[in-house]
Amino acid sequence: MKLLPYLHYFFYIAWHWNPLIALFIIYYEIVGEKKYNINTIGAHELKSLEEKGIDISHATMYMPVNYYILEHLMREIVKYANNKTFLDIGCGKGRPMIVAAYYGFEEIVGVDFSKEFCEDATNAANLFKEKNPAVNFSIINNDAFYFEIPENVTAIFLFNPFDDVIMNGVISNILKSQQQYPRTIRVLYANPQYKNLFLNKEFKEIYHIKKLKCLEGAILERG
Repeated sequence: MKLLPYLHYFFYIAWHWNPLIALFIIYYEIVGEKKYNINTIGAHELKSLEEKGIDISHATMYMPVNYYILEHLMREIVKYANNKTFLDIGCGKGRPMIVAAYYGFEEIVGVDFSKEFCEDATNAANLFKEKNPAVNFSIINNDAFYFEIPENVTAIFLFNPFDDVIMNGVISNILKSQQQYPRTIRVLYANPQYKNLFLNKEFKEIYHIKKLKCLEGAILERG
């Protein structure tokens, strides 16, 4: 295990939040990265994307969802029998995709506007498939605002990857897909800053978890 990335991430979290939260998150980072055999730790300010001419005005910085909240959401979502395809919007380096595969999803789609992140997610998926060939991954380099939700998606993951402008567009895409192909859709939403946008569109909260006041997750359902 390379300690330097964990030290950098610890001090980043401690500076922006506090040392207690940093210790909690780093503990689960160490356990989670080893458990799933991936390398998704760290924060990314997205400046390199802006330098390439990519519009980041509606995006938030890259930080992977913490394993504590992610695994609690996964343990809850797998209780529902109609789960088929898992979609991660703003998939970053692919952490939730790999964890979803570990929890039994066999059709997994990731979408991100960063080609670099899509490449990282693809590498993580390929490594997972070496030992689990039955899992199908699709990683798509696209803007979430324009991404059409596949008709077989029943579980969607979000870790607050963009602002309310894009989120409203994503919700519209979800509703359009659900209208065309009626089914129950559940959204696993970590750090649910714009939860009310979903609630205003007749989603209902069926699960909620909060830890250390700032680590939070919810599952929102619309049937």
